[in-house]
Amino acid sequence: MQSEDKVAVLIVDDSATKRFSLKSVLDDVGYEVVEASSGKEALRQLLKREFACILMDVNMPEMDGFEAASMIRKRPRSEHVPILFVTAMHTSDEDRYKGYSLGAVDYLLSPVVPEVLRAKVAVFVDLMRMRREVEKQKELLELVNHALAEEVEARSRAEEEVRSYNQRLEVANKELESFSYSVSHDLRAPLRSMDGFARVLMDKYAAVLDEQGLDYLNRVRAASQRMGSLIEDLLKLSQLTRAELKLSPVDLSELAADIAQELKTASPEPAVEFKLTPGLMAQADRNLLRQVLENLLSNAWKFTGRVEHPLVEMGMEEIDGQRVFMVRDNGAGFDMAHAERLFAPFQRLHSAAEFPGTGIGLAIVQRVINRHGGRIWVRAVVDQGATFYFTLPNSSSLEG
Repeated sequence: MQSEDKVAVLIVDDSATKRFSLKSVLDDVGYEVVEASSGKEALRQLLKREFACILMDVNMPEMDGFEAASMIRKRPRSEHVPILFVTAMHTSDEDRYKGYSLGAVDYLLSPVVPEVLRAKVAVFVDLMRMRREVEKQKELLELVNHALAEEVEARSRAEEEVRSYNQRLEVANKELESFSYSVSHDLRAPLRSMDGFARVLMDKYAAVLDEQGLDYLNRVRAASQRMGSLIEDLLKLSQLTRAELKLSPVDLSELAADIAQELKTASPEPAVEFKLTPGLMAQADRNLLRQVLENLLSNAWKFTGRVEHPLVEMGMEEIDGQRVFMVRDNGAGFDMAHAERLFAPFQRLHSAAEFPGTGIGLAIVQRVINRHGGRIWVRAVVDQGATFYFTLPNSSSLEG
């Protein structure tokens, strides 16, 4: 296919004058005009390229127009090229029939009428252009189909990989459940025993132990209890990836108020002031969201322990056109250079001696927020407190 070649018309006549006359009529009409002085020359031109149509003189020496047409029709690439015979005399019915049987589409009397010649040739030129466009579109369609086939194959491979991944994930989840069961039953039981025997020793044999012995027992109990807390937090963290989300409208303000009251009841000192914006709502899993607020509010309460007037706030702000929940305190704060460690399990920015904890709480918070399709980040200044920001889909404020 020569889709980028200019459309061409072939003039076949042994008379240079007649060729010049025909070419003059067809020049400057948007297609190329090629000349051939004989039937043999016409056949050679047809080997080089394709033509929209052929203007063929009937009476030529060596090979007349009918013979040339017959030879053209036998060529594989030329059998359908339209042929217009040009003759200076009226043609008999017998010759006309012969010409049409050889594939002629029309006869033109010479001298030809320019407008008629241009109109007839233009039809075949337009037909070739349309055929080329169809072929071009066909090639494009084949390319598109090939690309679609590759896309289908790629998607099929991807789906197979997803199925394989899901199978591996299912196996991993079962192994994790088995591990969680082992942790829950096989590890916690010895820790309870250690703590229990240490307590018995303190109760029954405190009188025969010196101060150092009692200190050792207290350390054993504290270590076993800390390990128990770590195990509980690890179990919570592992369960977050498996638990199904049960979404419903949740009043965050109500949850926060309950948690604040629990914190005040458990530890009246220091007297922390809680400022909670009413009417904060979200579409979320209530139980998981309670874990988020418990961790954020208890952290804020804990880190204000050394402040003269401890304050913990929870509300909503608009940041970059989006409504964002926030929990803020005026406590110890931290250096933002280490903020990226904050949500990783067991990563702490303060020692356990300063502020107790297992280092799991914020990892749980981040996973819960992520599972809801939200995000969480923090801003803090050393000795000036910290603010945790988090988003939840479909969040709102009844006040706003």
